[in-house]
Amino acid sequence: MNTQAGSIASPSAPGNPVLRVPPAAPAAAVAHFAASLAFHTDVSDVAAALAAEGDPGFVLVDVRSTESWDQGHVPGAVHLPTDQIADRARELLDPSTPVVTYCWSPGCNGATRAALAFAQLGYQVKEMLGGFEYWVREGFRYETWEGPARQAADPLTVPVEAADCGC
Repeated sequence: MNTQAGSIASPSAPGNPVLRVPPAAPAAAVAHFAASLAFHTDVSDVAAALAAEGDPGFVLVDVRSTESWDQGHVPGAVHLPTDQIADRARELLDPSTPVVTYCWSPGCNGATRAALAFAQLGYQVKEMLGGFEYWVREGFRYETWEGPARQAADPLTVPVEAADCGC
């Protein structure tokens, strides 16, 4: 707790914008965050799973346009634009294999819309937070219509001198 002029500030003090609405009870927080992890994964976890030997246990799906795919995509991803999921998912993807969707960036909800489309077809699905933008920003290899590419890791997104961020 913060102290100000020798008194203890109440965590729900009206002047505190963070705690104006008190945090959820621990049991509610457990339910919320467990549910969040059931729906989302991140770029680093996807990269680690794809780099490990053997089957990663999911298929990664890039749901962007062909022009976006050509500009750059995650190696090994399946290209299936969102507007084609309903018609083509079953011919391309085994419904018993979980799907991980990605789009451009955290500012885009295309992966969310695609995840919904897969779920409506009965697929287990997660969304890769950060999208292609953070795949590139974290320094992972990607492919373009011209061939393989890689950019240096952005130190604002990943520790450049460590194997992982420790989270």
